[in-house]
Amino acid sequence: MPSPDADAQHHPAPLGGPQHQDRAEGDESVSAHNSGSPARLRIDKVPTGLFVGGHWRPSSDGSRFDVMDPATGEKFADVADATTQDALAAVAAADAALPGWAATPPRQRAELLRRAFDLMTERAEEFAELIVMENGKALVDARGEVAYAAEFFRWYAEEAVRTLGSVQTAPSGSNKILVLHQPVGVSVLVTPWNFPAAMATRKIGPALAAGCTVVLKPASETPLTALAIGALLQEVGVPDGAVNVLPSRRSGAVVGAMLDDPRVRKLSFTGSTEVGRVLLAAASRTVVNCSMELGGNAPFLVFADADLDEAVAGAMVAKMRNGGEACTAANRFYVEAPVVGEFTRRLAEAMGALKVGPGLDEGVQVGPLVNAESRDKVAVLVESTVRAGASVVTGGEPSAGRGYYYPPTVLKDVPPGAPVLEEEIFGPVAPVVGFTTEDEAVDLANATEYGLVAYVYTTDLARGLRVSERLDSGMVGLNRGVVSDPAAPFGGTKQSGIGREGGHEGLLDYTESKYIALAW
Repeated sequence: MPSPDADAQHHPAPLGGPQHQDRAEGDESVSAHNSGSPARLRIDKVPTGLFVGGHWRPSSDGSRFDVMDPATGEKFADVADATTQDALAAVAAADAALPGWAATPPRQRAELLRRAFDLMTERAEEFAELIVMENGKALVDARGEVAYAAEFFRWYAEEAVRTLGSVQTAPSGSNKILVLHQPVGVSVLVTPWNFPAAMATRKIGPALAAGCTVVLKPASETPLTALAIGALLQEVGVPDGAVNVLPSRRSGAVVGAMLDDPRVRKLSFTGSTEVGRVLLAAASRTVVNCSMELGGNAPFLVFADADLDEAVAGAMVAKMRNGGEACTAANRFYVEAPVVGEFTRRLAEAMGALKVGPGLDEGVQVGPLVNAESRDKVAVLVESTVRAGASVVTGGEPSAGRGYYYPPTVLKDVPPGAPVLEEEIFGPVAPVVGFTTEDEAVDLANATEYGLVAYVYTTDLARGLRVSERLDSGMVGLNRGVVSDPAAPFGGTKQSGIGREGGHEGLLDYTESKYIALAW
């Protein structure tokens, strides 16, 4: 393994920053290939090595893996492929940096996070184009993601000075109860490909604010955005080792090695419920503190008294944000019988009008899915649901040619138990089902192992609040098609996760409570 100090003086410039003339071994820049797009991103400025202990380095065995453009299915970059040896080196770097970072005054931590917000906002277009290139989403969605991602740095810059403890008199009167919130320690952050910037900052922000150091393991489909964020944090002055970034195709081995290291005290994972179960089992070996943001199967309830224009507009946001590749995406549309036909017609009209194409092309609203496997899964779900008796109103056939495209699709007359109602779709497909009573709607909505988010449209406020209380989910959008907000606690019930991200709760998830009994 190369020395941690092998690149003490030379590292690639952060995204959008000045170009360094010298690069260390393993820090090959991404080639300037933008698939014929009009992007302004200087892709050759994006680092592609491992970021460990404040230095850019190759993997310990020199291996690299390809990054593919979902719009063409072709390689446009490659990055270092971390080994378990690299993972333990990153843990060591984070552990070495922990005492100094935890002791850093909260105001100083806050100022660094605020600088990160300012710099990410300044370079928002470059980050957005990078996300499009490796994720495939439309540029308009990528711009929204970058703005959302940067807000986590700003929110936790404000929260860093509010790790409040408490003091009280014991009920017996014999002593005082003093409670401190201290950083939990070295934190392993595992993020998905669908929001490569926002899922990273949603974890890094509160961890740094609380005084923790981190090792970020991004999804192998989208490593470049994470590396660019690591470079940005280095540029604003986050100390060496406080943030480490490890792209790797050997995810199970790399994360498993870190979870077995007693220096790691926190795991924060966003991804599928299936993988979450595996990681929870692995974390149990050393009793690691876990936060899990897992899968969803969000119901979207429309009552007959709803404003249909608002309901359709909300449905388009809830369903088509990020092309449907979101854990918060509306997955099942339950519409009261008197308006189910009209709602379906309007939704199909809006879905069918969306422009599909490469995310960087002018006017594109829906890009490709992230890879062939995702596209094929969506196609199978639609085909099996149609065989079960549903009808296609719009879309329904995979697009021919290069890239991983699937058209916006609306299905009607979807029978109970159809595959598209049982599984998280993660694509631009909206199945519509009718209901007749409020109780039926709630029962249908709750009939899933997931409980991340639900959406309710009605002009009857009492009904809306009553139904919101009855829905078994961690979040509810009442007459709103989006719930995500850095200032709000994001998370689910049942098998949609453990813990909360965002809000003050997101900061506390990176702390341990210490109780001191004393008398004076």
